[in-house]
Amino acid sequence: MTLITAPPLTTTPASAPHLRVERPLEGQDGRILSPAALAFLTELHDRFARRRHDRLAARERRRFEIGTGDDPHFRAETAYIRDDPSWRVAGAGPGLEDRRVEITGPTDPKMTINALNSGARVWLADQEDATSPTWRNVIGGQQSLFDAIRGQLTYTNADGKEYRVTAERTPTIVMRPRGWHLPEKHMTFIDRAGRELAASGSLVDYGLYVFHNADALIAAGRGPYFYLAKIESAEEARLWDDVFSFTEERLGLSHGTIRATVLIETLPAAFEMEEILFALRDHCAGLNAGRWDYIFSIIKTYRGRGARFVLPDRSEVTMTVPFMRAYTELLVQTCHKRGAYAIGGMSAFIPNRRRPDVTEAAFQKVAADKRREAGDGFDGTWVAHPDLIPVARAEFDAVLGDEPNQLGRTRDEVAVDAADLLDLRIGLPVTAAGVRGNVSVAIRYLEAWLRGLGAVAIDDLMEDAATAEISRSQIWQWIHQDRETAEGDAITRAYVEGIVAEVLAEVPRTDGDRFDDAAEIFREVALRPEFPAFLTLPAYAKHLD
Repeated sequence: MTLITAPPLTTTPASAPHLRVERPLEGQDGRILSPAALAFLTELHDRFARRRHDRLAARERRRFEIGTGDDPHFRAETAYIRDDPSWRVAGAGPGLEDRRVEITGPTDPKMTINALNSGARVWLADQEDATSPTWRNVIGGQQSLFDAIRGQLTYTNADGKEYRVTAERTPTIVMRPRGWHLPEKHMTFIDRAGRELAASGSLVDYGLYVFHNADALIAAGRGPYFYLAKIESAEEARLWDDVFSFTEERLGLSHGTIRATVLIETLPAAFEMEEILFALRDHCAGLNAGRWDYIFSIIKTYRGRGARFVLPDRSEVTMTVPFMRAYTELLVQTCHKRGAYAIGGMSAFIPNRRRPDVTEAAFQKVAADKRREAGDGFDGTWVAHPDLIPVARAEFDAVLGDEPNQLGRTRDEVAVDAADLLDLRIGLPVTAAGVRGNVSVAIRYLEAWLRGLGAVAIDDLMEDAATAEISRSQIWQWIHQDRETAEGDAITRAYVEGIVAEVLAEVPRTDGDRFDDAAEIFREVALRPEFPAFLTLPAYAKHLD
């Protein structure tokens, strides 16, 4: 491995806006962080960094308003958008016409090859919740995608096993950059006034991918496609749309070449689905029901609003409870009204090739989940494991047949109002097992995340940052809302600290593991009076290299 120890990279003289890379480059890093690519990232930050910060400030103001009693609502000032029947979104780009099964996963070389060989129609190449944003993962993921798009990616593991792409037809790649809230601490943007701030993880991930790969993707009959995470408003979607339009002009692409699918995974966004589609209409392919982050968003938003907003054990918050049912039905109706694809979410159940009984149970649960989605009118769905692709595909094939989508099912019978989206009644208690499960999952996931793993199988479920967020936020809310378990134990900090100690005593320990750091992060994000908006922010700032 070649270590470049030259001074930090800058793109322009210090008197002008520029980016500084805070890490020495290794191996092939210079191919990704080329002067031309860094110049493009600088332009993105110069034009859009201030607006990004304005949008994040608006998020905080709205979150405060809801927390003090102003419930989300369908905006009166944008009723003209919802009431106008004439407009449609751009829809599917080349290679996105049939999205019946999409596989999700991180972008390391092995997982990239596995995804491309999986047989799925689409691969969500995830630089967000399924990727721990270490510097090596961020840049290594870009290198994997660069090579894969050019048909030159191979990988050999420590045992000498070789991996290469062998599929005759590979999935269409839809890349998910980090959300607007996440920084890239290894790159610093210096603005026109000389002020220094961490670069935007969103703009870094997006910018490097589109700069290097747009032409190659178009030449292959596909295009630069993106999943947009953690959107909370139409204004945030408009910011992305302006980024896309600038990129197309800057890189010489036809307007509308870039296509985006927006994850509706925050409570405020559920009230602005049509406005989000409208803001992105020239670049929008569809919406996705990001179920796990959506549950987290509801807990976070209503964590201090009283007992009626407290949810039971995580396992009991299923897709058939009233508020989740309302959210997904509204999403399908909204998408098909505007010519957008509606993509279903990911069931957390995964197979275990060493446990046939676990695998069979996973197959049955995933089949039921996908049967419900296909029956509701979704045009496709997510899976997290290649073995689940035939299971999901069978359910969508049964409904779609040879058709690529269900856009003709407009679901006119659906009538969802604000009260339906906020009906959090489930009628089940919090159990001691539920508390313990949340603590155990959060600590074990965080330990893996600190070692650079963003998607982890724990107790035969696929856990990522979103499910860890549910686990820690429920603990915080149960403590602050003075909940008791069904068994009669008060859920206090001391009670949870006892479980933390038990978990640390039970997990296998090895030299160099990160369980002590994971427990420290868990205490910070679940047991302190303050509630960090995202656990990844303090964990990234303090613990990730």
